[in-house]
Amino acid sequence: MSGALLIKPVEKEFFDLDGKSHRLILSRFDAVKGREIITKYLMSNLPKLGDYEVSEQVMLDLMSYIAVPAESELGYIRLTTKALVVNHVPDWEMLGRVEKEMIAYNASFFEPEKISSFFEWVAQKFMQKILEMSMESSPRSATPGSQPITNSEQSTT
Repeated sequence: MSGALLIKPVEKEFFDLDGKSHRLILSRFDAVKGREIITKYLMSNLPKLGDYEVSEQVMLDLMSYIAVPAESELGYIRLTTKALVVNHVPDWEMLGRVEKEMIAYNASFFEPEKISSFFEWVAQKFMQKILEMSMESSPRSATPGSQPITNSEQSTT
């Protein structure tokens, strides 16, 4: 992957926490890797549901489609390792902005108006599935056809 060409590269400027400028080259994902990255990125980053190890790995996959301008044969170096990401993206806040830009560049359906409705839909589907699973695994409180037990005595307290 390190020698692979970038797809529709676009150079962007990002700022770190100290206000220092960093030039990065964003690239489109290839079709198959793009499907994997977008799917895993969404599912591993859902609040309270995500798996951090998967989230970190998919971030590294996403970052491998980013390069820094360099005096090399290709004119850039792709960020294909964790060490390269750490060396060229100095803080977590900048990393988050870079990830957001990459998702927007590679997934047109992540426009601000559409993203909230998409996440609402995912949350609804997930909650529906959780409810179904909990109903299937919980024991029945009464046998079919039996009447619920009621307390006909009045309380004296």
